[in-house]
Order: sequence, then structure tokens, then C-alpha cells
Amino acid sequence: MHLRTPWGSRMIAVLMAAVAVITVGLVSGTTGASAAPQATLVPAMDREVHFTADGTTAYGTLHIPAHRADRRLAAALLLPGSGPTDRNGDEPPGFTPHTLALIAGVLNGDGVLSLRFDKYGTGRTGLGGRNSAPDMAAYTRQAVAAYNTLRAQPETDPHALLVVGHSEGGLQALLVDRAVQLKPAGLALIAPQDMRLLDLIRLQLAADLNRAVAAGQLTAQQEWLNNRGVVRAIADFRAQRPVDTSGLLPSLSSLLKGIFGPVNADFVRSDDALYPPSVARSVAHGTRTLVTCGTEDTNVPCRTMPSLLSALTAARTTGPGLRVLPGLDHLLHLAGTPANDPVIAPAAQQTLHAFVRPWRQATQG
Repeated sequence: MHLRTPWGSRMIAVLMAAVAVITVGLVSGTTGASAAPQATLVPAMDREVHFTADGTTAYGTLHIPAHRADRRLAAALLLPGSGPTDRNGDEPPGFTPHTLALIAGVLNGDGVLSLRFDKYGTGRTGLGGRNSAPDMAAYTRQAVAAYNTLRAQPETDPHALLVVGHSEGGLQALLVDRAVQLKPAGLALIAPQDMRLLDLIRLQLAADLNRAVAAGQLTAQQEWLNNRGVVRAIADFRAQRPVDTSGLLPSLSSLLKGIFGPVNADFVRSDDALYPPSVARSVAHGTRTLVTCGTEDTNVPCRTMPSLLSALTAARTTGPGLRVLPGLDHLLHLAGTPANDPVIAPAAQQTLHAFVRPWRQATQG
């Protein structure tokens, strides 16, 4: 199924790059007295960073594009989707699309610095002493700490802070915007969670059951019974009643037990309490905002976007707004591309370039 539960521990290798500085000499034929010194050039590099939230140290990668030493750069915080998704957008070893690492590479081409980090339960950050998933508020506090860390970097332009969130990270981007004092100049919501969590899960499961009927794997009666069972299970969970999954397909019953079980229940309840359009109404007026949806995205279909878009319009945000990506799936792949292919489709790259264009002009001229 599409849902990735938010708990798990992963360890990834982190590359460290030494800072090298290249000094450009004076133009031939000029004198020291008459020639204006040219700025020092700093090559692109990755720098390991760490920060603390709620007593737990989180680790991440700051990617710094090549730039002149006298320039401050637009800087983007990258936020992952649901599940044990690490700083690169991966759930190793089996799920490694590198979504966030690839987005960092796209932004690098526009001279935009980026920070991506291992959230709770992933990579070097690990469990943080917990034995169950934190609630959504804890993830938000961790993301806010990352945002403040990004703001404090010597290369960062504090007036050009951006937040780029993929999937559940899109909702988290809105929560960070609501929580921080110095508001982001821009928000990029990439295939964002745009409904209450359990409503979105119900929609995904209904689509899966419908495809199973079309493939001849289920009867229409079985589809109806299982859809009714999912609706009942969600209603029971929301009402804090015991959840009964008997009578459902074994795979579906197992999935719901995992979602509603003790490891994930607090997180699921806290996420499901949030209605993304309501959060979006608090975005500061004039914030440059991008929202994407792929026409082949079965996780967050384009038809679910209108309420979120209306809320952003009511907040008087600016910028590209909605960008529909024909033929693209939830991972920004052309439909049919294997999930673990490390690629972002050209249409998605172009959309990101368009989003950061004002800051590219300000930092690369």
C-alpha cells in the first residue's frame, strides 16, 4: 500500500567535504593600485550539520552551491514524506528513490543552498530514546530546529529562506511556516498531503481495491465489503473505540492493524487531527508558493487539491501556484519508472527552477 508508517531506524553514510577556497588573481596588465580585487570563489560542497530538538540530536547535510564569498545565498529546508524517510528521501535498503537528494541537486543548479536531515527514526538521528513514533508536533519542533539551523549558517541569506516539502513534508512545511518567527519567503509543496491523513488513506485504499476489481482479482461485492470495513475501522479509531478488522482481506487487515497499533497510533491520531487547508490559511500574505500534482499520482490525486489551493488563495500567497505535471507519479517520475530510479522528471525540474527564479537572479548575477 502507499502509506509508509513513521517509525523505523536506518543508518546511512554521510559524505564530508573539506572547504577549499580558490583565489582569483588580478587581471594581467593591471597594477595593484588600480585593479579592483575580485571576489574569492568558493566551490560547491557538502557540510555535515547537527542540531537539537527536545533533547535529541538530529543530523543532516548542508549542500552549498559554488558561489562568490561575498554573496549570501537563498536557502531551502527540504522535508521528507511519511514513514522512516531519511535525509535523502530514502527508506533503505528497499526503497531508495533519492527524492530529496535529487531536489537538492536541482536547487544547486540555481545557486540555492539546501539542508536535508534525518528525521526521528532514520539515519544517524535514530530513535532518540523513544520506543514509538513521536506525534506530529514533535516532528514539527524538529523541523523548526532545522529551519533555525539553516537560517544561522554563514552562507544563508536570512531574507531568502525557503521550505520545500514532499508529500507529508508539504503539510509539515505549512506547520513550520506557522511556527517560526521569521517567515519563509517561499513554500514549495510537492505532491503535498492535502487532506486529513485517514481520509487520504481511505481514498488510496479505495483506489487499490478498484484496481483489483478491474484486474479480476476481486469481485465487486468484495470491493464493497472491504471499503465498508475500512470506513468503519477509521470511524472507530477516530472515536477511540476498539478497531475491528475482521472480515477484511488479510493484507488490508494487517495494514490497518499497523496504522492503528501502539507503535503508530499517537502519530496517526495527531496527523489526522490536522486539516491542511486550515493550516494553509495562516501562511503570510505575499509568500511565494508552489503546489504540484502529477496526473499519475495515486497517493495524492490532483482532484483532491482544490480545498488546499483555495486556502492559499485566501491567504493571498503569490508565485507559481498550482503546477500540474502530466504523466508524473508521486515520486516525480514519469509513470512506469521503477521507484528506485534516481531521477526527477524534466517537467518537475523545470517547475522547481521556476519557483526559485527570483532568488536565482538575486544570487547568481
